[in-house]
Amino acid sequence: MNIKKALVNTLGTVAIVGAGLFATNVTANADTNVTVKQGDSVWSLANKYDSSVNAIESANSLSNSNLIYVGQTLSVPSSKQATTTSTNTAASQNTTTTANQTSQSTTSQSSQATTNTQTSSNKTASTGVSGSEASAKAWIANKESGGSYSATNGQYVGKYQLSSSYLNGDYSAANQEKVANSYVASRYGSWSAAQAFWQANGWY
Repeated sequence: MNIKKALVNTLGTVAIVGAGLFATNVTANADTNVTVKQGDSVWSLANKYDSSVNAIESANSLSNSNLIYVGQTLSVPSSKQATTTSTNTAASQNTTTTANQTSQSTTSQSSQATTNTQTSSNKTASTGVSGSEASAKAWIANKESGGSYSATNGQYVGKYQLSSSYLNGDYSAANQEKVANSYVASRYGSWSAAQAFWQANGWY
């Protein structure tokens, strides 16, 4: 308060405007820097800090939010920033465009998800694992979606309820299996470990 008065006395109206701009910059950049720990994911950090997967991906230029590492520092935008900064609207629109790549130009991400999940609902794909790993994977799929490739819950899609941004617009059974294996391998190391985490926490 004393600093602001001094600036007003010295520079008049210009100082007030400058102080206003400074305050705006501080608010706009009020991110939280988080060091990734074992078991963290972009999705869990978004929930913990009241942010979103898309906001964290955009803030850290993540091309694949499945691949984060222990010890990595991530900038997590606050929900206030996400709702008050117009640039986040543009980021959301860009995410929708990316999810509907190739020949789609104006179809919304949600309608694209519906179309793709309906197309793939009757298809099956190799799970890519066997033995106890296959059993653990099937157990998680049953808990998440009842084993349905076409299940949806908000932004979460398919048999393993993966974020639609992870699937990059491809909701086919084969891609769901591939991305699920990649996600679990990078975060838990195995489906058995993922199952143990789910049993302890109610999600994976």
